[in-house]
Amino acid sequence: MLANWLKTSILMAAILALFGAIGAMVGGKTGMLLALLFGGTMNFFAYWYSDKMVLKMYKARQVDETSAPQFYGMVRELAQRAGLPMPKVYLIDEAQPNAFATGRNPDNAAVAATTGILQLLSAREIRGVMAHELAHVAHRDILISTISATMAGAISALANFAMFFGGRDSEGRSNPLAGILVALLAPLAASLIQMAISRAREFEADRGGAEISGDPNALADALGKIDAYARGIPMATAEAHPETAQMMIMNPLSGGGIKGLFSTHPATEQRVARLRAMARG
Repeated sequence: MLANWLKTSILMAAILALFGAIGAMVGGKTGMLLALLFGGTMNFFAYWYSDKMVLKMYKARQVDETSAPQFYGMVRELAQRAGLPMPKVYLIDEAQPNAFATGRNPDNAAVAATTGILQLLSAREIRGVMAHELAHVAHRDILISTISATMAGAISALANFAMFFGGRDSEGRSNPLAGILVALLAPLAASLIQMAISRAREFEADRGGAEISGDPNALADALGKIDAYARGIPMATAEAHPETAQMMIMNPLSGGGIKGLFSTHPATEQRVARLRAMARG
C-alpha cells in the first residue's frame, strides 16, 4: 500500500511540474504560477472526482442484482473471494469488448464492463476479466490510473492552449516555435509518465486476478479473444480521449505502428504466456 501511495505522490508531483513548465513557456513566471495553481486544483479534483468523470465520459450505467443479476452476482462472489468491499458495478453500451476499474480506494471502487465483452466471452472468461479488475482494486492502484488519465487530458488541453497563444523564451519574449514544441512534447511527456507505471501494473493485475479467480487459463483465454476482436471494433470515446486507454484491460485504440511504441499495455502474447505458465505451475 505504501508503494502505491508513493507512486501516486510521484505521479502528482511530476504532472504538477509539467504544468509549471508549460505555464512558464506560455506566460513566463506569471504563466508558471497560474499553471501550478491550475495543476494543483486539478490534482485535488482528480483525487476526489476523476472516477465519476470517467464513468460519465463513457456513459456508464450502474446495475445491481435486479438489472444484471448474473454479472452483479459474479462480481460480488469475486469481491468476497478477494476480501474486498462490494464495488459499484457498471455497464457501458459499447460493442468493443473491454473493462476497467476506477475509484480512489477499495471502499470507493467501481468496476465497469462493456456490453460487447459480455456478448463475446463465456461466463468463465468474464469471471477471469472481472477478477483482473478487482486485482487492480486490491492492489490500490486504480487511483493512479484514474488520476493519470484525468491529468493527461488536462495537459493536452493546456498544450493546445500553448500552441494557440504561442510560447515565450527565457527572456519573456514571444516565441511561436516554443508554443508549437510545447503542444507536441507535453502530451508525449504525459504519456511517458503514464507508461512508467502502467505496464507493470497490468502484469500484476493479471497475476492477482488469476489468484482471485483460481483459474489463470480463463483470463488467458479471455485476453486472446479480446485482443482479436478489440482491434477491429472502434470505441469512439476512447479514440476521443486516448488518455483513458491505459485504464482498460486491453488497449482500446485502433491505431497500430508507432502507437505501439507508446502502448500502456504489455503485449498480449506476453500476458497470455505468463498466465499459461502460472496455470502449469
